[in-house]
Amino acid sequence: MQIYKVGGAVRDRLLGKPVTDIDWVVVGATAEEMLAKGFRPVGSDFPVFLHPKSGEEYALARTERKSGRGYGGFTFHASPEVTLEEDLIRRDLTINAMAEDDQGVLTDPYHGQQDLENRLLRHVSPAFAEDPLRVLRVARFAARYAGLGFRVAPDTLELMRQLSESGELEALTPERSWKEISRALMEDHPQVFIQVLRDCDALKVLLPEVEALFGVPQPAVHHPEIDSGVHTLSVLEQAALHKQPLSVRWACLLHDLGKGLTPQSEWPQHIAHEHKGLKLIKQVNERFKAPRDCQELALLVGQYHTHGHRALELKPSTLAELLQSFDVYRRPQRFEEFIAACEMDARGRLGLEERAYPQADYLRGAATAARTVAVQPLLEQGFKGPELGEALKRERLKALKAYKEQYSQ
Repeated sequence: MQIYKVGGAVRDRLLGKPVTDIDWVVVGATAEEMLAKGFRPVGSDFPVFLHPKSGEEYALARTERKSGRGYGGFTFHASPEVTLEEDLIRRDLTINAMAEDDQGVLTDPYHGQQDLENRLLRHVSPAFAEDPLRVLRVARFAARYAGLGFRVAPDTLELMRQLSESGELEALTPERSWKEISRALMEDHPQVFIQVLRDCDALKVLLPEVEALFGVPQPAVHHPEIDSGVHTLSVLEQAALHKQPLSVRWACLLHDLGKGLTPQSEWPQHIAHEHKGLKLIKQVNERFKAPRDCQELALLVGQYHTHGHRALELKPSTLAELLQSFDVYRRPQRFEEFIAACEMDARGRLGLEERAYPQADYLRGAATAARTVAVQPLLEQGFKGPELGEALKRERLKALKAYKEQYSQ
């Protein structure tokens, strides 16, 4: 029995990056031997065991053969006869197909170390094209390592394109797709993830609503970058630079989908794109079964982001309706995330990345002013039921009028 450290732990050590999760592969062992040593079996697809003390995953060396469609369409074979090289060849990228023994000796049969030095994301074997999930994974790695100068090898991009055109991407479950998309959006360069998907024709399959934004012009006076798709990538880039949470990044990706529906005769204007985009945002939310907080924020940002940009011009009554729409009295954090998404949208414009966004503090102040209206005095005046709700609305509107007047002075 020989045990090797494999995959990401080896890759990241060689890159000088922190190693968080460690995967192990066991060569020359049977499941019975693993159980006898106290390892606990997990999963039913192939032999993976948890270490009795560390809880880390140890997988028996295995080969795989395509047996159906999609990510799960594989038959695995594990036995003591499977070599380390046979196990490594089934992996996605050469930089993930290296192993290290307990003495730190590197096994690198597919030249992963050379590709690390050349900053290339390259597939290990033609079997890469059998697993559609790898399209998303490679795009995610591109987003993770873009800052180090990594790029997808041309021949690998071509295999990704073949996968995109094969219909295999449609066989991915919403859960698997969302897991990769959500992880990619939280990388340092999520805009690279979207760009790589576009480069291999996967974006038009997975997110045709986002693909439709490219080539659609916007007014140059507000958007010097002109292109709606380029703007979306820039907004995502800003969200990552400002360390925004997943819900904000998801909303940033989807906020302008309505612009893809504007007839060419109306370009570069996009009248009512906020409202038009809601059905598309809902469509994408449902396709990937996004978490509820991501779904809700994406819809609210899609509908109200121009309100955010025009915050200082809004009438107190419109401001009151906006705050009510976000339920700021019970869910203040969601409104804070909306403000963040609006600011990322404003900064995601060519040459305007550092421009101040006073609307953010103005909206926070408005929410504070409305929240300071106390219920108790209204109860003491005898208001109750629906009348109490109306009285509360009136008082909050007064508070917002006073806030706007004070802000204008």
